[in-house]
Amino acid sequence: MRCPYCSAPDSKVVNSRPSDDGASIRRRRECLNCARRFTTYERAQLEPLMVAKRSGPREAFNPDKLLRGLTLASEKRPVDPAALRAFAYSFEDEVQTAEIPATEIGRRAMTFLRPLDDVAYIRFASVYRDFDQEFPQARE
Repeated sequence: MRCPYCSAPDSKVVNSRPSDDGASIRRRRECLNCARRFTTYERAQLEPLMVAKRSGPREAFNPDKLLRGLTLASEKRPVDPAALRAFAYSFEDEVQTAEIPATEIGRRAMTFLRPLDDVAYIRFASVYRDFDQEFPQARE
């Protein structure tokens, strides 16, 4: 690890322990050149969850995109925004595969919304299931 003070290439680990969240390791280091101490954090770098879109392309999962859809569906409804946020940001941790179809994300989101609020569930389902395409006479 390069020293942030003098840019020397070598340092030694003085202390190592898990960080507060348990997802990373905190290391206290000392530069062998200038003897100054600094802290580094080591975290596992995971491959991103890939989403297989209906139209064919693949893209990295974006929890903000899922949260935006859930938030729009539950707008002006008595749904706790913290519950929506927790679902969207923990979604990737619950999926056990490297790739998931977009339809599966929609299905899981509907399963999550149904017990929370019927109106939010129907709003989300209307976009997810594309009701306008299934019932074109509804537009008229």
